[in-house]
Amino acid sequence: MSRYAPLPTLTNLNASVPPGTDAKRTASAWFDSFASRMVSCDVGGVLDHFLEDAFWRDLLALSWDFRTFSGKEKMNKFLSDRLLLAKPTNFRLRDEYLALQRPFPDLAWISAMFDFETDVGLASGVFRLVPTSTGEWKAHGILTNLEDLKGFPEQLGPRRGQSIDPGEVWAENRRRECEFKDADPAVLIIGGGQSGLGLAARLKCLNISALVVEKNPRIGDNWRDRYEALCLHDPVWYDHMPYLPFPPTWPVYTPAMKLAGWLESYADIFDLNVWTSSPVISARPTPSNKWSVTVRRPDGQERVLNVNHVIFSTGLGSGEQKMPIYPGMELFRGQILHSTEHKRAMDHAGKKVVIIGACTSAHDIAVDYYDHGIDVTIFQRSSTYIRSTKHGWRILMKALDGSKCITRYIFGGCPPADIADRLQASFPYFMGIGLAQRRTRQAAEADKMRREILDALQQRGFRINMDTGASTLVAEGKIGLKNDSPLQEFTERGLRFENGSELEADVVLFATGFDDAREGIRKICGDDVHSKCKPIWGLNEEGEIRGVWRELGVPGLWTMMGNLALCRFHSKHLALQIKAIEEGVFGVRYADHR
Repeated sequence: MSRYAPLPTLTNLNASVPPGTDAKRTASAWFDSFASRMVSCDVGGVLDHFLEDAFWRDLLALSWDFRTFSGKEKMNKFLSDRLLLAKPTNFRLRDEYLALQRPFPDLAWISAMFDFETDVGLASGVFRLVPTSTGEWKAHGILTNLEDLKGFPEQLGPRRGQSIDPGEVWAENRRRECEFKDADPAVLIIGGGQSGLGLAARLKCLNISALVVEKNPRIGDNWRDRYEALCLHDPVWYDHMPYLPFPPTWPVYTPAMKLAGWLESYADIFDLNVWTSSPVISARPTPSNKWSVTVRRPDGQERVLNVNHVIFSTGLGSGEQKMPIYPGMELFRGQILHSTEHKRAMDHAGKKVVIIGACTSAHDIAVDYYDHGIDVTIFQRSSTYIRSTKHGWRILMKALDGSKCITRYIFGGCPPADIADRLQASFPYFMGIGLAQRRTRQAAEADKMRREILDALQQRGFRINMDTGASTLVAEGKIGLKNDSPLQEFTERGLRFENGSELEADVVLFATGFDDAREGIRKICGDDVHSKCKPIWGLNEEGEIRGVWRELGVPGLWTMMGNLALCRFHSKHLALQIKAIEEGVFGVRYADHR
């Protein structure tokens, strides 16, 4: 498919929504017929319920992989190959969230959720029906998603532990469990940030023994040790972690220091097995299909663990700084550092600072410098997307039906995060392009009251990040801006550009992001393992993210990365894959086409 999937507008469909359409009756009739064809494995009958250019996105339920099939030809092959193996049955339509939605004047669909079972799993789904020129409603898209494994429910609620252990007994049992004195864990998770801890909680609820090893002295130091001005740019209702949402008093935008404390508490609340100050020295696959992992403990001794799975939960780029190299850097008399090394503005009091980069970290740090009276200039290498916090999230995160009720669901924290995750996942990435473009235009329209700031930015040469205050300061000239020429080289006293201009600097700070996450794998697992790993980020030709949360190319090696929302949703997918492998119920991965 192309990298852009046209939206099913009423114009493209040559259709309209009949007055008085009964969404529940329409959805129920479609679903009953669809379900009967699925149960009987009647592929042709199933496809009769879809448009020619419909899509089917499957997350493990039928494919044991992350797949999107666009068009009935590809859907036909997929269903022909998988229905008899998966044996779908027991389809049930959900009443909640079933609605006729009008996200835009030219878009209309009936959206509904459902549940079903496969041979080994419990699954959920979302479908969207659109009107056709004949008056019949057909599906433009469907999501099928694995929720649980039959016979292996999560140990939650009534299934939680019910033993009565006195405090001292419990504490001693926890110490022994955490040290793995009696047996090595099945899973070793490298990194104790939100991705590693969320996954550890998922695995614990599935009775999979897991150990989180964190190189820093405390859980949360990956946030605690960043620059003091750091604050999450995603709102709180988007960021809940598995099983434990943030309290209703939590600030909308979480300070990094506060998140660090939350992560430390999260590990304690869930009794997660964590070793701190314990870097992984090496991890190598063994002939017995295990991994031999060497961990250095705080006392300097090394412990070798033999585990079935190694999971890198080390951040978007495994913490590997992306540092461009320029001629003359060795001549520069000042300080060169990456944003990950920066702590506080007052470390550079009285100095001239140049920040290379113009996205969120650059904006945060520049504002902090300005607030502390430090001369700071942003060097912008390419255009930057600007939107305000006031309107951006309200529009970009609201539900896609245009109703105030559903808008409150997403923006105010309801429906529950797990429902919102599934509704969001039901839009494949390529289809999401068209929707995102429309939402972006809406946000721009809503920001017209801030047009004067954007105009002032452009007048200063800023090539139009979500504005958290720095844009105003740049527009007013309070934060310096340089972007009229590419950087040529460093000099002893600063930077020289290709147009001959120069910029004095005592400190040059690179806010240039992170490198390929596979570099972290190379350092620990070696070149041979690294060479077998597929790319972690980026989209494949189906529009699925290439390697994170899924089979990476080396048995037993996985990555668990992403923002808090992605980690919340996909930690369940990775935990289910590991549980299925450990219990011997993992099926054949449908991987004929990547």
